[in-house]
Amino acid sequence: MNAKMIYYENLANNLIERFNKRNIEGYYCANEDEAKAMAKRFLTPGCSISWGGSQTLDEIGLLDELHESDYVLYDRSTAKTPDEKSLMYSKTVTADYYFMSSNAISLDGQLINIDSQGNRIACLMAGPKHVIIIAGMNKIVTNVEDGIDRVRNMAAPPNAVRLGLKTPCAELGKCANCYEDDCICNHIVVTRRSKIPGRIKVILVGKELGY
Repeated sequence: MNAKMIYYENLANNLIERFNKRNIEGYYCANEDEAKAMAKRFLTPGCSISWGGSQTLDEIGLLDELHESDYVLYDRSTAKTPDEKSLMYSKTVTADYYFMSSNAISLDGQLINIDSQGNRIACLMAGPKHVIIIAGMNKIVTNVEDGIDRVRNMAAPPNAVRLGLKTPCAELGKCANCYEDDCICNHIVVTRRSKIPGRIKVILVGKELGY
């Protein structure tokens, strides 16, 4: 185990203690395969699953494995019309398990997320019975303010490029505090505590994942 891996594990263990004080369950996995195994360990036979847009979930291959499983999946990418999207969202909020990443996580255990439509952070706050967050250690920041800055200047610009959006950040590589129609920084939510103990589970991965 090299110095960086030891550092990640020590940092994660300290964060997990902070999570516990906030009714959030925290776990640490050294790599992507361990994280997938940990995530699937929580699932129950025949359960329903949905997820929010996440480069992290794509990178670790979790979504591919879910599509090959026997679970009931509510996949918003299959909805093509506004009516279908509305119906899919109504199913998503009833899911047994909701997967997502977090845009940033502060050293004191708060989750910082910025969203375009708000569907992802809405499900984080209420609806699905269980929320499982998978996040690389590159998402850790000093405090909430640094977390918001990280999302707007490090995560949103490449995400806008990936989605082919016409935002200033896609062109400039940094936030311009825009009001464009394509803006993906419309909702900012800080989760300081889970009202329901253990509803939110955070799996920290000793890798750099997502944006």
